[in-house]
Amino acid sequence: MGASMRLFGTLALGGAQATSASDPPPTMSVNDELTTPLTPLAAAPDTPLAIRVEDLHKSFRIPTHRVDSLKERAVHPFAAREYRELHALDGISFEIRQGEFFGIVGRNGSGKSTLLKLLASIYRADAGRIQIAGRLAPFIELGVGFNQELTARENVLLNGVMMGLTPNEVREREDAVIDFAELHDFADLKLKNYSSGMLVRLAFSVMLQADADILLIDEVLAVGDASFQQKCADAFHDMKAAGKTIVLVTHDMTAAEQYCHRAMLLADGKVRYIGKPEAAAREYLKLNFETGGDGKPAPESSAEGEGARLLHCAVLDAEGTEVNSLETRDELRVLAEVELLQPCHAVQVGFVLINEDELGILEFGELLTEEMFGGPIPVNRPIKVTAKIENRLAVGRYYLHSGISGYGGISVNVPKALSFIVFGTGHTRGLISPDVTYDVQLGEEGP
Repeated sequence: MGASMRLFGTLALGGAQATSASDPPPTMSVNDELTTPLTPLAAAPDTPLAIRVEDLHKSFRIPTHRVDSLKERAVHPFAAREYRELHALDGISFEIRQGEFFGIVGRNGSGKSTLLKLLASIYRADAGRIQIAGRLAPFIELGVGFNQELTARENVLLNGVMMGLTPNEVREREDAVIDFAELHDFADLKLKNYSSGMLVRLAFSVMLQADADILLIDEVLAVGDASFQQKCADAFHDMKAAGKTIVLVTHDMTAAEQYCHRAMLLADGKVRYIGKPEAAAREYLKLNFETGGDGKPAPESSAEGEGARLLHCAVLDAEGTEVNSLETRDELRVLAEVELLQPCHAVQVGFVLINEDELGILEFGELLTEEMFGGPIPVNRPIKVTAKIENRLAVGRYYLHSGISGYGGISVNVPKALSFIVFGTGHTRGLISPDVTYDVQLGEEGP
């Protein structure tokens, strides 16, 4: 479940001065340096710091050649081992004030869990400094430390003592833990007979009993069914109101916005953003979709038909750069590059916007005429058509069918010529997400 510890002052890391996770934590008075912020904070600048991290580095050596057998080791006992360096954290610096609910977000592999384990003294840093003021309780994985051969009550006692509570304190809270987990009818049943959901509920309930100044929590919000999740949400609000210092690692941007005072975005072991949770959530979503790492290949946008050719089709951002995703409310620009293979007096370049369920959202297009070019429409020359559309699309994936049609039998049809994603933190069950305003008026009182 995670051991509790009490640290006051500085834990120096790096070189010969590094402190091992197995060494006893130093106890000393908090110095004035800990109350001086590295960077100005938006709220409560006079509140003492709970955590300060300065220039933290952590790397792992990953073998490039894996030894899978004892025979291979025996045959080549002195063979040179080659490694590659994985820089999990590269110069991380940030501060968390007492009573702050602080979120840490980032893509998989960004260094979030490594940072949490460094704060919990599970890992030892290569360099840098961590300062912690207060009693720390890490909850890296719910249920770690449970004994499957013991009953729920016995595990509550065991884990409560591991968190730093006395046996008498645990016994006083035992019924509250069991009741919160809604496991009163199964309290004397061995955990090996529990479902995974029952185990996580019990672990979360035990976590709430930690008498710690600082809680380190890693992805534990989606616990149990809907009613139990609401109980968990209420518990987090209570801890926030009680002034607990909480560090939450999560991929749930809604949770980050709902609970956190501030949030930090990590990317490739570096701090990309620290500030308002809403802005951190937007940066997180941009980071996820800006490289197109969604696992779907891009559709083939070019095609040739009767008398014309679709050369290229793309979504553009406000600067005219091709993108495969955009944030909700950002202007949607669609570029189509076409080429006529035979003369024509008028040509229609059209689109049909559909969602992932292939439900039609919008039809739009432009009629190319000779008047636009001051003469015949050019043949065998690229013509670019750009449409600018007010983007009120809901979050999700969308496709564009593209087509070219004109007199003389010109006909090109490209199903799903373009695929793109609209991302954002606002969620709706509808197809669009427009701005909505309300006017509430009180009618006249009846007779």
